[in-house]
Amino acid sequence: MTIDAWLRAAAARLNTESARLDAELLLTHVLGLTRAALYARLRDELDADAQAKVDALLVRRVRGEPIAYITGLREFWFMPLKVTPAVLVPRPETEVLVEQALLRLPTDRDLTLIDLGTGSGAIALALAKERPRAIVHAVDASEAALAVAEENAKRLGLTNLRFVLGHWFWGIPGEWERSLESDLRFDLVASNPPYVAGDDPHLLQGDLRFEPRMALTPEGDGLSAIREISHDARARLKPGGWLLFEHGHDQGPAVRHILERDGYTNVETLRDMEDRDRVTVGRWNVVSGSFEAEDSGRES
Repeated sequence: MTIDAWLRAAAARLNTESARLDAELLLTHVLGLTRAALYARLRDELDADAQAKVDALLVRRVRGEPIAYITGLREFWFMPLKVTPAVLVPRPETEVLVEQALLRLPTDRDLTLIDLGTGSGAIALALAKERPRAIVHAVDASEAALAVAEENAKRLGLTNLRFVLGHWFWGIPGEWERSLESDLRFDLVASNPPYVAGDDPHLLQGDLRFEPRMALTPEGDGLSAIREISHDARARLKPGGWLLFEHGHDQGPAVRHILERDGYTNVETLRDMEDRDRVTVGRWNVVSGSFEAEDSGRES
């Protein structure tokens, strides 16, 4: 069987919108080729050993397992990232969050940034790469996920990151004592938190079946993590600092309401490449003060 014949047969077997690309990625992984090199060899015979290996991977993909888990790699922001079932598969739409963060981060001074729920480290690594003068704190509640992020940083040679095991801000030095007086403040807080509603049927379909549920949904209406981070970030942002969330395509109005209720200004929602609401941002302008009074009237 030629390479071209295998690709055609595999794509027909997958029968999905990305079938041809999936087949190509599996074969380039087994053969150790780039896609360009693969296309230059379409008429070459596929040897029996390689075919047996790629056929086994194809069976996994037919069952719905994400390509990134099968190959162990996913590209994000022009970086090859290690991916395991302990982390979400980095997605192109998350690059919108990175783009919007970089637009708000100067290049000519030291910065302190934080990525909450870092997973594979995709957002934190992209920010660390593009802003080498920044110290980027990458926080995750999963030890396995944090290990993946740390390995990705080492492979990429990025040293301006600090990895913290914790739940949102509760892993930051001083937060274990529930202190709001710690001098650690951030120029920008970024998060791609779990935001899928707990009863969303997509959780039981396609690639999502294989990804860690705790990274996909906080259960309930899907907004509890965003509410918690928005509320707590006010005490961790420098005056004029930015808060950025990735969220679902239908959650823009709700996320804007949360940020506006919590006192953020310059709140707006940005769209992804498919013209869907994807990232909401807000700016914290309060210099100092207590939050008890406004917290007493917060909505649940």
